[in-house]
Amino acid sequence: MKKTLFTIAAGLALVASSQMAAAQSQNCAPRDMVVKRLAEKYGESRQSIGMGQQGMVMETFASNETGSWTITVTTPNGMTCLVASGQSYEVLAEALPVMDKDA
Repeated sequence: MKKTLFTIAAGLALVASSQMAAAQSQNCAPRDMVVKRLAEKYGESRQSIGMGQQGMVMETFASNETGSWTITVTTPNGMTCLVASGQSYEVLAEALPVMDKDA
């Protein structure tokens, strides 16, 4: 699960960094403002966090009550951008598949 989140975080950070300049005017704000808005408007709190490339931080916020979720990326200067959002958030704890030793 953690490895999957870090892989997702790395991919999102790569996408976010390439689109950060264009998105900054519309979907970005100082982190404290974004976190406050997600909590007040959507009832979302931080569920996971991961480090991306170039010091970027990926966070997943979600509401246990409504199932809404938001993925953000925060740059080293404290600007947080919304990367994706949706519904039906679930917490999973899946086991790794059994690896065959006869490879």
